[in-house]
Amino acid sequence: MAAMSSQGWNMSSIDKVLIVAEHASLKFGGEASLPWHYFTRLRARGIETWLVVHERTREELTSHAPDAVDHMHFIKDTWLNILMWRLGQHLPDQLANITVGYISRVATQMAARRITRELVHKLGIQVVHQPIPVSPREPSLIANVGAPVVIGPMNGNMSYPPGVHPKGRTSGWGDILFKLGRRLSDCLHLLMRGKREAAVLLAANERTRAVLPTNIGGSTAMLVENGIDVELWTQRSYAEDLPGKPVRFVYLGRLVDWKAADLLLLAFERVKSRELVELDIVGDGPMRGRLEALVEAMNLAGRVRFLGFLPQRECARILQQSDVFVMPSIHECGGAVVLEAMAVGLPVIATKWGGPDDYLDDDCGVLVPPTSRDDIVAGFAEAMQRLSDDVNLRRSLGEAGRAKALRHFDWDDKITQIIQLYAVAIKNHVAAAEDDDVNSDERETQVILNVGGK
Repeated sequence: MAAMSSQGWNMSSIDKVLIVAEHASLKFGGEASLPWHYFTRLRARGIETWLVVHERTREELTSHAPDAVDHMHFIKDTWLNILMWRLGQHLPDQLANITVGYISRVATQMAARRITRELVHKLGIQVVHQPIPVSPREPSLIANVGAPVVIGPMNGNMSYPPGVHPKGRTSGWGDILFKLGRRLSDCLHLLMRGKREAAVLLAANERTRAVLPTNIGGSTAMLVENGIDVELWTQRSYAEDLPGKPVRFVYLGRLVDWKAADLLLLAFERVKSRELVELDIVGDGPMRGRLEALVEAMNLAGRVRFLGFLPQRECARILQQSDVFVMPSIHECGGAVVLEAMAVGLPVIATKWGGPDDYLDDDCGVLVPPTSRDDIVAGFAEAMQRLSDDVNLRRSLGEAGRAKALRHFDWDDKITQIIQLYAVAIKNHVAAAEDDDVNSDERETQVILNVGGK
C-alpha cells in the first residue's frame, strides 16, 4: 500500500503531473521544445500528464498527439498579447524580450495560474512543473496552486565575453539597461513569488544556481535542461567520407547578431582549397540579408547555401549528411543543437563560452576562446582548416562526441531524474504543510546530470 502523509499526499509514486508553460513546440525549437518532451515522455512512462500552454501552438500540438487532446488546456490569446507582440516588432529582439515581451508573458502566466489551480483541485494533481522560461532571473507566478511546484531546469546568468559584442553594439547604454533589468528582476521575485515558494528549483549549472532567489522555501537541484532524442538524432555514416568529396560544414540556428554567423563566414573565407569545402546555413532571422550580402561580397555564393528554416526531422537529415558542425555564438546559455550534432556523430567547433563549453571537451570538438572578434575568426578558420584536412580526426572527434551525448544527455535518463525530483518536491511540500522541523540539509538535494564530463 502506498505511503501517505497526513495531508493525503502519496509519498511513494508519481501518478498525476501538470506541465505549465508559455510555449510547447517542436517547430519553435529551443526551450519551447522542453515542455513537449516532458509532456509526451512522462505519458509514455504511464504517468497521467496534463499540459497548460498558450493556444498559439494548438494546431501543432493537437496534430502531434491527437490522442492526448483531452489532456491539453490552452490559454487564449488576448488583446494585450497581440498589442505587445505588435509593439515588439519595432524593437530589437533582446529589448523586446525584456519589455513588451515580458508584459505579455506575465499576462499569460496569470491565466495559466488560474487554470492550474482549477486543475489541481479538480484532478488531484500531485506535482506542477514549469520548465520554461529557462532564464533564472525571470520571476514566476506559479505559486500557491494547491500542489508542489518544480521550476526549471533553468540556465542563464550569461553576458558577452569581455570585449566581444555583436558587430554594431558596444558596451554602454545597452549594458547599463540590461544590468538595470537584472536588478529589477531580483526585486520582482519578492512580488511574484513562484520561485521563492517552489518546492524544487532546478539549475543546469553553478553559474545559473548562483543567481537563483535566496531564502527559498524548497530546495535546489542540478539538472541540465537539454536532452537528446536518440531515435531522431541517429548516427551519420562514416562510409561516405570518400577521398576528394567536399567537406561540408553546417550551422544550425537563428540568424541573429549574437549567434555571430558573420564571424563564421569570415573564417570560412580563409579556409584554403575552397573548392573542397562547403557551408550550409540552416535557419532564418533578421541577419539573413546581411549575411547573404557578405557571401556575395566574398565570392562564396557557390560554396555557401542558405537553407532557411527547416522542420526538425529535415534538420536531422542535414546533420547526418554533413561533416563538421560549427557554432560561433557569443551568448549561448545552452545550445541544444550542439548536443544534437554530437549525437549524430559530428565533430563540433564552437566558442569556449556558455553552454558549448559545458558540453564539449578536446576529445569531441574544438573550443575557440572568444578573446576578440578577430581571434574568433582566426580560431575558427584554423579549426575548420585542420578538420577539413583530416578525415580521421573528424571521425574520432565525432565518435567521442556521440558516445558522450548518449552517456550524459539521453532524454529517457532525464525523465528518470525528473521523476525522482518530483518525489523530492512532494516531500518538501509535505514538510512545509505540516510545519515539520526539517533542517536545510534534509531538504537539499542534488541529482546531478554531468553537463560536460570535464
